[in-house]
Amino acid sequence: MQSALSKLSPHPVMLAPMVGLTHYAVRRGVQRFLPEGARVLWPTEMLNSRRIPSQHVNETPEINFMDREFGLCPQLLANEEEFIRLSVRRLEEWGASAIDINMGCPVEKALKHNYGVALMGDPGYAREVVRFAVETAKVPVSVKLRAGLESNDFDYLLGFVEGLFEAGASWITIHPRTAEQKRKGLADWNLIRRLKERFRSEGRPVEIIGNGDVQCFEDVRELFQEAECDRVMVGRAMMAKPWLIRNEPEPDPETQGAWYGEFLLTVLREMREHYSWDAGRRRMLFLIVWGKPWVEFGEYLRGRVQAAADYDGMEAAIRRFFGQPQRIQKRSILQT
Repeated sequence: MQSALSKLSPHPVMLAPMVGLTHYAVRRGVQRFLPEGARVLWPTEMLNSRRIPSQHVNETPEINFMDREFGLCPQLLANEEEFIRLSVRRLEEWGASAIDINMGCPVEKALKHNYGVALMGDPGYAREVVRFAVETAKVPVSVKLRAGLESNDFDYLLGFVEGLFEAGASWITIHPRTAEQKRKGLADWNLIRRLKERFRSEGRPVEIIGNGDVQCFEDVRELFQEAECDRVMVGRAMMAKPWLIRNEPEPDPETQGAWYGEFLLTVLREMREHYSWDAGRRRMLFLIVWGKPWVEFGEYLRGRVQAAADYDGMEAAIRRFFGQPQRIQKRSILQT
């Protein structure tokens, strides 16, 4: 029998949900690079379950679902039964193909309100959060989590993950860093492999998506090999290299530079049509800030775009920058 993940998202590489980044315009930009005929789930930004019930679809960039025909997987920040159930119903009304529960966000605001990775401190309640969503949803429910709060305790993680699957999670995504690490240090891909092996040895094959420290095609291939994961999810690097969604060897650095310019212009066109100038400006600058570690002269690009007074000026700045050959680096020192 075909699994929910295989049915909805058979393509091996996925885009990771990221606050301020995986909104409609960026998704449309990355979608241009997906191979023809390939199918993959597309994440939204992290959506707050307390807000969704009172919102209307497409009223803000965060809940713009106009690309729902491609297969959307909204990510839900939630910990209360009432709001989980209300939000799940609303997201399904808006066209969600699956729903992901965030148990990995380590920012202070989320921890303060017992959202995100804070749920990893209470396995029993985390299981209930998944149960509330699964009981309400008509679509698959998944969970994105980290290795733990402060330490890589494999037995604790194993028990935590077992609870998520017992509550009905269709698959999970692991970013194998602790909450304490945030983005520092190296992602422990071996942790994913150990989970896969343990479940397999017990005759309980489960689907796990691997995430963390993927910067190029070779990293995608190595994560598959080392972690034995079912899919690879790419975050920050895909904001500079949206072609990583192809799961193909990358072209030369100059060709990548040209592709990056095309990506930014595609995102800009969608912003111009659907976002106010203030909303688009903030999001374009944020996108370039996260992408520039891989872009030669990326700081100069950021400065030129930041100086633009309107969408016309922003487009002119981008076109001037890419009017000369630009290069994308294979790897960069990731921001902390």
